[in-house]
Amino acid sequence: MPDLRYERKLGGRVAGIDEAGRGPLAGPVVAAAVAFADTTLPAALAGLLDDSKKLSEAKREAAFAELRVQRHVGNLAFGIGAASVHEIDRLNILRATHLAMRRALAHLPFMPDAALIDGNQLPRDWPCRTQGLVGGDGKSLSVAAASILAKVVRDRIMTKLDRRYPAYGWASNKGYGAKTHLESIVAVGPSPHHRLSFAPLAQGQLSL
Repeated sequence: MPDLRYERKLGGRVAGIDEAGRGPLAGPVVAAAVAFADTTLPAALAGLLDDSKKLSEAKREAAFAELRVQRHVGNLAFGIGAASVHEIDRLNILRATHLAMRRALAHLPFMPDAALIDGNQLPRDWPCRTQGLVGGDGKSLSVAAASILAKVVRDRIMTKLDRRYPAYGWASNKGYGAKTHLESIVAVGPSPHHRLSFAPLAQGQLSL
């Protein structure tokens, strides 16, 4: 289970940062930054935070709601940022992910002393100290919290887009390359929210 040891090692106010949506064929990439007020986890969050991929949708939603409560009472701060499909196609997914992370950091109410970023590919010219942590959403509570926020926000975006573009099944597949999603692209073509730089969409090279 994740804990706060990495935050304590870095010292000062540390923001954990993670993203959701690097792999899908459609939709934005969303990032979140979470900084706890100190290195003690609020009791109300005990047992709620883990790698978002390990949690059910119901558990992610419960954690999301409690994170908002804890922000309101001042036990933590968080910021959310995103990069659009057009930015992903123009910049590439790694650079767009880093842009979303920078925007999430900018939406914190303060600049942290350090950032603990999931993975080993760190953004360039970051405004504070950074440390990469592979598998960070399963090791660090602040990164785990960020992974949950980013995942829930992105899933809600894709569910909302599904109401406008129901052919692709985004409410269930969230833009990933499920068979029914690929079949729909073949049948009706890509939407304005598809990543045209991604295989198999790139240069129209979609084959089933």
